[in-house]
Amino acid sequence: MNKFIQGIIAFSLKNRGFVFLMTLAVVVAGVISYRNTPIEAFPDVTNTEITIITQWPGRSAEEIEKFVTAPIEISLNTVQKKTSIRSTTLFGLSVVKVIFDDGVDDAFARVQVNNLLSQADLPEGAEPDVQPPYGPTGEIFRYTLQSKDKTTRELKTIQDWVVERNLKAVPGVADVNSFGGEVKSYEISVNPGKLQTFNITPLDLYNTIQRSNINVGGDVINQGQQNYVVRGIGLLNNISDINNTVIKNVN
Repeated sequence: MNKFIQGIIAFSLKNRGFVFLMTLAVVVAGVISYRNTPIEAFPDVTNTEITIITQWPGRSAEEIEKFVTAPIEISLNTVQKKTSIRSTTLFGLSVVKVIFDDGVDDAFARVQVNNLLSQADLPEGAEPDVQPPYGPTGEIFRYTLQSKDKTTRELKTIQDWVVERNLKAVPGVADVNSFGGEVKSYEISVNPGKLQTFNITPLDLYNTIQRSNINVGGDVINQGQQNYVVRGIGLLNNISDINNTVIKNVN
């Protein structure tokens, strides 16, 4: 061992220029590696993963599994370079995760999922949402909005228009998914007997309400140096607007 060390020392003393160049090359390589190596507190060493979240409010977990989760899994079975598909079904919520092989980039994975997801036979009102790519180390932060003097509808409005928008403005936040609460909506309960009296079908009622709930753009009237935009305002804002909708002129 001593002879080996002595040989290295003798070689270094005889070839000082070569040793100096090799040392300089190692230092340069080390600096380049240090500057280009990503350093994270929790390195993401997992495979590429695409998450599909689908909400279908008011349905039980059994219904969600049967009509949402299962069709999505079936449509995604032919995704290229996948390793597995995992799903979680809750009340009104379906979460499907597609895990890909090593080396698959996010863009390829998202294209594959989006192309096949459109083939899923889902019920009306269930719209799947493909989540942005994110690392599993910071996957979920859960929070709730609570108030003693505000209703669940008001809290839902605050979540959608204030909290969610501010959270998405924070660097590193991929997406925010709200669950629960009440969204303001109007429902029309049809009396078949009265419709039959006026010779109106439920389809007539549906089409009329749909056509009435819209703003229509018109032309521009030029008068001197002023321009007047002509518009037809028809959006339904309250129950009174719905009551005043004309379905059919009855003499």
